[in-house]
Amino acid sequence: MHEKDLRNDPNWFGNFYSDSSTMVLRLLEPAVEKPRSFKVEGAVEKIEIGGKFRKVSGNVLLYFSKERSIFPLKYGDRIMIRGGLQQIRNSGNPGGFDYEQYMSFQQTFHRSFLKQGQYWLLKNRKENAFFRFIFFARQKIIDILKQNIKGDKKVTGITEALLIGYKEDLDKDTVQAYSNTGVVHIIAISGMHLGLIYVVLVWLLSRFPYVKKIPFLRMLLILSGLWIFSLITGSSASVIRSAVMFTCIITGKIFFKQASIYNSLATSSFLLLCFDPWLLWDVGFQLSYLAVIGIVWLQRPIFNLWYIRNKYGQKIWELSAICIAAQVLTLPICIYYFHQVPTTFLLSNLICVPLSTVILFAEIGVLIFSFSNYLSALAGKFTYVLTWLMNLVINACNNIPFALINGICLSATSTALLYVSTLLLCSGFLHRNKRLLKYAMISLLIFACLWSYDQIISLQQKKIVIYNISKHTAVDFVVGNNFFYYGETDIKKDKPVENFHLSPARISLRALNESKNIVGLKKAGRLWQFYTKMIMIIDTATTLEPLKNKIRIDILLLSHDPKISINDITIAVSPAVIVFDGSNSLWKIGQWKKECEQLHLRCYSTDEQGAYIIDVALK
Repeated sequence: MHEKDLRNDPNWFGNFYSDSSTMVLRLLEPAVEKPRSFKVEGAVEKIEIGGKFRKVSGNVLLYFSKERSIFPLKYGDRIMIRGGLQQIRNSGNPGGFDYEQYMSFQQTFHRSFLKQGQYWLLKNRKENAFFRFIFFARQKIIDILKQNIKGDKKVTGITEALLIGYKEDLDKDTVQAYSNTGVVHIIAISGMHLGLIYVVLVWLLSRFPYVKKIPFLRMLLILSGLWIFSLITGSSASVIRSAVMFTCIITGKIFFKQASIYNSLATSSFLLLCFDPWLLWDVGFQLSYLAVIGIVWLQRPIFNLWYIRNKYGQKIWELSAICIAAQVLTLPICIYYFHQVPTTFLLSNLICVPLSTVILFAEIGVLIFSFSNYLSALAGKFTYVLTWLMNLVINACNNIPFALINGICLSATSTALLYVSTLLLCSGFLHRNKRLLKYAMISLLIFACLWSYDQIISLQQKKIVIYNISKHTAVDFVVGNNFFYYGETDIKKDKPVENFHLSPARISLRALNESKNIVGLKKAGRLWQFYTKMIMIIDTATTLEPLKNKIRIDILLLSHDPKISINDITIAVSPAVIVFDGSNSLWKIGQWKKECEQLHLRCYSTDEQGAYIIDVALK
């Protein structure tokens, strides 16, 4: 771990960086267009120290503002910038996604927002011929798909993600529907996609007698095809994991006829962790191996539980057994990370997995027939109709009452206990061992007691949560499992913002019931009283009259850049802490913080320190 952490490398640029540093960076990929910027990863090649440039290492996330209609920079371009780096930080909201840790596992710790004039394009480009081909092929495939599959973006975005893992055109509501119904793996390039490509390659190579007679050559061609596909689809961690897994399995079958699938899985995981030990904490890594182990271990016993004479019924039950086996070992960790259980996963997978397979082959047909406008357009229309049908099925499953059980909060200890119970139950039934089943029941009892304890504790809570959301004010007053929300109503309409910031926090606090009239909360003008705590919220220009006996308040919240100074406030009130939320501009917060220092007042910025949370103790 220590050696793989780039921050321990003496040549890491962070050891020499300052706000006045001049750096040379090389773009590692084509830029991705975002709503307000272009995003690209850059490698720091040199940094200026004492008037001389030193070679260094490390990556930075670069965001270029959309000041030009056409983005001029390409893969391999080298640019020079001066300072402007910011450390990647979390929002700091309770239960929120740990983006800082996620990026640190990828050895990226800084980002920079650049406008025109804040960077200089250098003449000498540096690019790798192989990756240039990969990026060219990827863009060519995307262009062919966009040219031949036209219509609703909710449909076309799915087709691009399904074939090549291109997610920039995906509709967020559609992705949420796929997640809610347990089929999000369809639009995330994974082992299923590589498995289909493997089947296609085996079928194609079986048509060549010379290749068929030489197993080693056939293996090399299949692995080459799988790895090229993996690289073209973006070389994401999930794709590389699947490629390594398939490489170990295929190699094992060639050289060791009786190779155990468990040995192949162990070998692939060992190789991946040797290359990047941080993968052990990656959600995709955990889900990939748990799903495959579940299928290998439990699919056949589940299938044998029900004998169906009908050939088609048998195929349906076989696919069902695979889905159930994968779900058994992934369910606890899915609840831990995503706090939900899709109850329609079996129905949606039975329909959409075969349908997505046909769509994938139809898209390959679009590429093969791209030499003919008529044939490629025909294949494109066929693909569009099938994808539209798949979206229709997904939305129908998503709209079924109780299709999703969400808001489940599990601690790491509870998740571990749930896994122990699951493994003991499965082993007990498979081996008909009553002792294992008894231990499973004991483990479930401990799990239930821990769950009940957490629920009892949450019923006694009384908290104030001031969230850190850029350009927004959001405050929750929490009592037990209920909360009262104060803030912009726009957040409720913007589902991605609500799902990213507010929902995880409320789930972690087990406060899922919104109340319009919560116990202990009173409001009088700008003043709020929540049990023993007094809060003042100022969000517009305000004039306060001097008071001899200043009003003592516990929290003074400033939001939306009110035109007021800290000194103007303190003539009337005496705050214990002044909180600046994410709706304020950074320069204004900096100005207020200087005033607080001069007046010896305690202040708190959610942008720097995360959400402000206070427990309300009753007298």
